[in-house]
Amino acid sequence: MAEKKNIVTIDGPSGAGKSTISKLLAARLRYTYLDTGAMYRMVGLQVLRDGLDFEVQGAREKLALLLAALDMTLAPGEEGKETRAFLNGEDVSDAIRTPEMAMVASRVSAQAEVRKKLTEMQRTIGNNGAIVAEGRDMGTVVFPDAMHKFFLDASPMERAKRRQKQLAENGRKIEYQELLTQIQKRDADDSNRALAPLKPAEDAVIVDSSEMSIEEVVSFMLAAINDKQK
Repeated sequence: MAEKKNIVTIDGPSGAGKSTISKLLAARLRYTYLDTGAMYRMVGLQVLRDGLDFEVQGAREKLALLLAALDMTLAPGEEGKETRAFLNGEDVSDAIRTPEMAMVASRVSAQAEVRKKLTEMQRTIGNNGAIVAEGRDMGTVVFPDAMHKFFLDASPMERAKRRQKQLAENGRKIEYQELLTQIQKRDADDSNRALAPLKPAEDAVIVDSSEMSIEEVVSFMLAAINDKQK
């Protein structure tokens, strides 16, 4: 059996609060926060900009060239803010945080070449341990030997309400029903894809945050981590 690494993974569906919880947890533990969702969204943005259609002949070769030339950098955001994302030197932090880009990221992440490239990058970052990695398959595929694994969930209705509030705070008004439909579709796409489907790791602690505050979730995870380290 492989030795467990000092890594915390937080997987779960879109809108469950993974980014917020992961940043706070990383700060409390004094770990590095790895925003894998931003990485997939940046690839998705570049795919859109290049007009790459995965269904046409030669798409695989074009995708390989795109990935080879991609320059992605993540930087901590201001306190309480999202990670800053830089694509080929351009700050695309706002451009990748739309509901539309979430859907694109889901499609992009189903491509084997993309997952292979980003998994390699993420594992390199995690080699030294002391990271909190959030995403869809951190505990199942990327870091199966992580010491601490969580699967953060919430009902689709609650996630749609949270997303609507978050977007409104950033000056974007989107109908609740539209967001709920997008979330339900992404859940289905992520859970049913053949490559690295969204599911809890067998040894993950499942946390339903539907009726929990952010602080309650963070406190619960910290307690679970501390208990395991005793």
